[in-house]
Amino acid sequence: MGGVPCIRGLRIPVATVVGMVADGMSTSDILAAYPDLEAEDVAEALHYAAEAVRERELPLSTPS
Repeated sequence: MGGVPCIRGLRIPVATVVGMVADGMSTSDILAAYPDLEAEDVAEALHYAAEAVRERELPLSTPS
């Protein structure tokens, strides 16, 4: 997938799963949408995203 981090070789991008969680989808909703995933895959995607953010400084936006 062009270097995009994917869930254990399934060609499902980590960002897709994290975005679904951010949109308020439950793990069971995500598993229904992607039957090849397991609940642990969703948790691992979130852990991966947390580590990716932790590794670099992100600018904080100030309220206008």
